[in-house]
Amino acid sequence: QVQLADTGGGLVQAGGSLRLSCESSGRTFSSYVMGWFRQAPGKEREFVAAISRSGGSMYYADSVKGRFTISRDNAKNTVYLQMNSLAPEDTAVYYCAASGLSAAAYLREPSECDYWGQGTQVTVSS
Repeated sequence: QVQLADTGGGLVQAGGSLRLSCESSGRTFSSYVMGWFRQAPGKEREFVAAISRSGGSMYYADSVKGRFTISRDNAKNTVYLQMNSLAPEDTAVYYCAASGLSAAAYLREPSECDYWGQGTQVTVSS
């Protein structure tokens, strides 16, 4: 069983930055592909970013490419999402997720994730 705790959300003005963190319990963190998803009010949960088990490969949704950076520290059982140049359309609840998929390149849908964090609210004001 993997438990994920995501933190770091908050209220920020457009153009600002936030860093989300997601810490995993247990000793199996490095065996999972990790990802970030987000869900805005009235919308479906959508893919944001994914990172391979080693941290060497990262993948992004087109909407965040060039602004967001996913990273992980396997020694700390933690995955991060650095968000820069935030815009009001980035407002959502952000969730970290762990997936047993064979490669991070395949992680695009919530149904491909095995464990979820509780979510952290990010609100970007204009």
